[in-house]
Amino acid sequence: MVDIATRVYNHRWKMDPIVRSLIDTDFYKLLMCQSVLRNRPETQVTFSLINRSRAIRLADLVDEGELREQLDHIRTLSLSRGESTWMRGNTFYGKRQMFTPEFMDWFEALRLPPYHLERRDGQYELTFEGSWPEVMLWEVPALAVLMELRARAVLGTMKKFELQVLYARAMTKLWEKVERLRPLEGLRIADFGTRRRHSFLWQDWCVQAMHEGLGARFIGTSNCLIAKNRDLEAIGTNAHELPMVYAALARNDEELARAPYKVLADWQEEHEGNLRIILPDTFGTEGFLARAPDWLASWTGIRIDSGAPEAGAETAIRWWEAHGEDPREKMVIFSDGLDVERIVALHARFAGRVRTSFGWGTLLTNDFRGLTPGDVLAPFSLVCKAVSADGRPTVKLSDNPLKAMGPEGEIARYRRVFDVGAQPEIDVVV
Repeated sequence: MVDIATRVYNHRWKMDPIVRSLIDTDFYKLLMCQSVLRNRPETQVTFSLINRSRAIRLADLVDEGELREQLDHIRTLSLSRGESTWMRGNTFYGKRQMFTPEFMDWFEALRLPPYHLERRDGQYELTFEGSWPEVMLWEVPALAVLMELRARAVLGTMKKFELQVLYARAMTKLWEKVERLRPLEGLRIADFGTRRRHSFLWQDWCVQAMHEGLGARFIGTSNCLIAKNRDLEAIGTNAHELPMVYAALARNDEELARAPYKVLADWQEEHEGNLRIILPDTFGTEGFLARAPDWLASWTGIRIDSGAPEAGAETAIRWWEAHGEDPREKMVIFSDGLDVERIVALHARFAGRVRTSFGWGTLLTNDFRGLTPGDVLAPFSLVCKAVSADGRPTVKLSDNPLKAMGPEGEIARYRRVFDVGAQPEIDVVV
């Protein structure tokens, strides 16, 4: 096991790459990329960095030259022979050859496209423009680089014993969480923490700790490289990006209303079983389920990623019951801002009523809250989203208006088309 504190203390040479592999990314990005390459390969998309925590002035913390070095390094990466063999030959979700030969040929030849970076008012404006299958693969590594560079900026002021104590406290904090989860019967939990992790080494340590501490209840990690290296399941399905882009391409309100279901119709042609998970909140869960075609009720489950998770799960249960489905056979994946207290409470409320599963993100892989003076390592909300498709703006409404994004006029239009009423505001922590 790597001595993380010593490694951090000793990494102060000129260039220490943060992302060293194209599969140091979330599994759902590769699944979606294959779908996009098949269905919308020519669509031109722009992704943009969005710092929801404006008090964190990233451009004042992270050196621009270091950031460019890291991003430039990522553009030199290509799939290694071992990584290609793992993707081509491994079994994912019980299916061998999840990735088609056509996709693998394309991925093996890929180098990530250029980026555009500017400093403005203490923040970085970082954008990626190009064909959708290529630029979408910038999202996760770009976020991981910025989060780790911010951590390095703080850690670089610490001495060796300070670092040893810091990581000892962080390890203890995580292990206490593991011990609280261990008694939960029937728990299913995965690591979803790549995008806003403290560092790659720390995420890898967290995954090992979860695996040892929880055994079979830890079902895997969203990080493909760690899954490969640690012989774990790669976990993930799809994300808001798909309906956001499909909706932006709609030519009128009627096509806009159908867009979220067109996404899932395309997905259904490629995937079955536990990959048939609905993400209903992109334009509001209530309206999505009210207008959903009957065939969606037969899908395996639903992921709850915004709003009050209890309300979202109860809405899903009522929807399944109204369609003659047994909720006890359905899966509800909770994945929004989870920490151990919320996981314990949700498991207690829904165990036996649905098949609960948890995708634990930032507060698994980046919970250094309270461990430094001034809390300068506390996690914050940084995202990289598709903001336009073929020149048209994208919109995300969510079940929490504080997570909404897009031009005000388009947000109003989407709220009208999708019949979204008043929504309670919930603080966005990460």
